[in-house]
Amino acid sequence: MSLTIGIAGLPNVGKSTLFNALTRATVLAANYPFATIEPNVGIVPLPDPRLGVLGEMFHSHKIVPATVSFVDIAGIVRGASQGEGLGNQFLANIREADAICVVTRAFADPDVVHVEGRVDPLDDIETVTTELILADIQTLEKQIPRLTKEVTGKKTPKEVLSTAQAALELLEAGKVLSAAAPGAGLDPDVLRQFQLMTTKPFIYVFNTDDDGLADTALQEKLRAAVAPAEAIFLDAKFESELVELEPGEAREMLEATGQSESGLDKLARVGFDTLGLQTFLTAGEKESRAWTIHKGDTAPKAAGVIHTDFEKGFIKAEIVSYDDLVEYGSVAEARAHGKVRMEGKEYIMQDGDVVEFRFNV
Repeated sequence: MSLTIGIAGLPNVGKSTLFNALTRATVLAANYPFATIEPNVGIVPLPDPRLGVLGEMFHSHKIVPATVSFVDIAGIVRGASQGEGLGNQFLANIREADAICVVTRAFADPDVVHVEGRVDPLDDIETVTTELILADIQTLEKQIPRLTKEVTGKKTPKEVLSTAQAALELLEAGKVLSAAAPGAGLDPDVLRQFQLMTTKPFIYVFNTDDDGLADTALQEKLRAAVAPAEAIFLDAKFESELVELEPGEAREMLEATGQSESGLDKLARVGFDTLGLQTFLTAGEKESRAWTIHKGDTAPKAAGVIHTDFEKGFIKAEIVSYDDLVEYGSVAEARAHGKVRMEGKEYIMQDGDVVEFRFNV
């Protein structure tokens, strides 16, 4: 399932430093605008301690986590919607992403140039958001005249035109479409065909320093400003140092700073959830593995993620919850206590289901 999160923001806010840490990769993280020109893609494992437990229980030879894909995209500047900077390329790359992670600078460092000459996280967010809104407005303004003619000629349903007009009205009021109220006259299925960028879910990462991580008042102010989207506060430089350490050393370093979870793990987890994804688990001697599915997927859909033949020939799914499996220590014991159940084609998968599918070849 190849869904991606685009890492966006102004130049020199720490996007590439964050990306380097996320993927343990080395992309150019230079102190000047447009150091990132071609988008870099990184596949990041989703932290899941359940897999280690299952691996020990089943003596698995291999552990395979679910993953999140991040794309590091060139910095945006004012006027990007009009082609300023690398605007056209930036917008094309964002359009291909399934969610947008806006990285914003919230640290002071005289040695790192800010493209606007000052550090103001909310103003930076407004710049990025405005450019995306303006680009979406341009898209709709080009399409609405054509849709009007098609509706008149009965070639296109009226709902398509009314959705486009309602979306344009919201955009012109400065609102991103992903935050629009359910009764705003927007048909999600129709909106999808316009490929508008502000329909994508947003995550906001505030790249800060020790002072920012300790400033709860500032964090609450910024979190409230971007709600209902998720806000994550981290120090990208610290995170990049953390990933170079052995796991034990990294834990000690985190504990020394009063953190229970790294910012990168939190971002991967929040990103996975923002994409509307969840996992189910399989376990055996060969491997313990987390499989990625959409929330709300049925058992046959989940089976098809393993192999298309599993979905076509689906009969039943033998399911035990991870918690029950760990409590009783084995599938046999869980079954003896009535915790293993057989589910059919209508079953909606739950996060943490441990599954064995039965199917006809």
